[in-house]
Amino acid sequence: MARFILAARKDSPRLSGHLPVVDRRQRRASFPTLKQERNVLQMKKNSRRPLGLVLLAGAATVALSATAVLADETCISPYMPKITGHEDFVYVWTLGVEGLGDGWDKLVTVDARTGKVIDSDSVGSRNEAHHGGFTDDRRQFWAAGLDTSQMFVFDVATDPANPKLVKTIDDFVEKSGGAVGPHGAYALPGRMMIPALSNKDGTGRTALVEYSNEGDFIATHWLPTAEEAKDVPGGEFADGYGYDARVLPRKNVMLTSSFTGRENYMRPFGEVAGDAEAMKKFGNSMIIWDFHARTPKKVFNVPGVPLEVRWAWGETAAHAFTSTALTSKIWLVYEDDKGEWQAEEVADIGDPSKLPIPVDISLSADDKTLFANTFMDGMTRVFDVSDPHHPKQVYEKKIGEQVNMVSQSWDGERLYYTSSLLANWDKTGDANEQFLKAYSWNGKELASRFEVDFTKEELGRPHMMSFGAASLYAN
Repeated sequence: MARFILAARKDSPRLSGHLPVVDRRQRRASFPTLKQERNVLQMKKNSRRPLGLVLLAGAATVALSATAVLADETCISPYMPKITGHEDFVYVWTLGVEGLGDGWDKLVTVDARTGKVIDSDSVGSRNEAHHGGFTDDRRQFWAAGLDTSQMFVFDVATDPANPKLVKTIDDFVEKSGGAVGPHGAYALPGRMMIPALSNKDGTGRTALVEYSNEGDFIATHWLPTAEEAKDVPGGEFADGYGYDARVLPRKNVMLTSSFTGRENYMRPFGEVAGDAEAMKKFGNSMIIWDFHARTPKKVFNVPGVPLEVRWAWGETAAHAFTSTALTSKIWLVYEDDKGEWQAEEVADIGDPSKLPIPVDISLSADDKTLFANTFMDGMTRVFDVSDPHHPKQVYEKKIGEQVNMVSQSWDGERLYYTSSLLANWDKTGDANEQFLKAYSWNGKELASRFEVDFTKEELGRPHMMSFGAASLYAN
């Protein structure tokens, strides 16, 4: 009953972006490209043939005007309806900690207005909970485990305040042909694109793996190396690493970034940082792709591990941002006046010499404001990116001893932060703060709304956030 009361509030979520979730036939009629994508999906599902070599890590859309990423409302797949009013719930995919509560990974549901934990659904194991994402109808949430390579599918539509685990995909490595470490899940029409971070050998060579919304394997796309991309401009920089990928449908391009393999991300960060050979095994590349052809157009040398990709939303915009974890830079990828794609370093994030380690970023829906988190100093920094070639820092705030993810409401009025990066990379002792913190943003400063202490609540290490709304399923 509570969820229907929430939906009736005057500040309850407004939906935008697509026709109502339940009306699939109307959606297909309105978006012929989406219909074509569904037809391709069915053909590929029947044949089980690869779609071709792609770096589709989290790749998405062809129908709408721009996209972004896995966490906040400004970074959802454009195949999904978006919440343009006040979200009802924050779903937090959380790492289990041995001896804390039940010790398992879990999806924690928090009331987005009060900060009260209203549900916790455990998966019965620890898997290095990391990223996840909704299906295109937003009725399921797929959550990834980096350690065990399992995917956990939650039903969020039946009772949005009380998600339930309905399926576990435990054949990811076998079905994909050796991809390891699913990083998240990104909605395509009728299917999910799951970027992996590694392979059975533990190295960084990895792939993008497609599953249908029903949980059936479709295809694997291995990321190219320099040898495979030798005929592509900048192909000598292709390193086979993967992390994030997002599509700008209007330009028929996809942009991908790179991280590291299992042999690094499952080790304590101090060990990795002290191992000269290990530090050589990080990605330093981004690739711009022909999205429809699934072929690389150009490889960029972006030193220092480029992570999250954020495309601008504007109807005529043709640029994206990323941040580099080890060199603490903001990079801009853009289409120039000649129609060529370029990449350039445009700003520092904090003091690069102190290795603040930028992690998550969030671009506002009006493309004017970029929030950038740095893990080591626990800071969030706000940049005016109205001129994307010349970002200017306008604000900063210490969120905690460590901070990782940032999620932003579509209207830009609320920001949420979580603390955990990776179980073996998080800080220890008193600095091991584990929280969800919510703030309001008036365009000038952040003001605290609430905080959930995940250690005190015996929930674990909170990582990724996604938003929910009862009104999504009212019909």
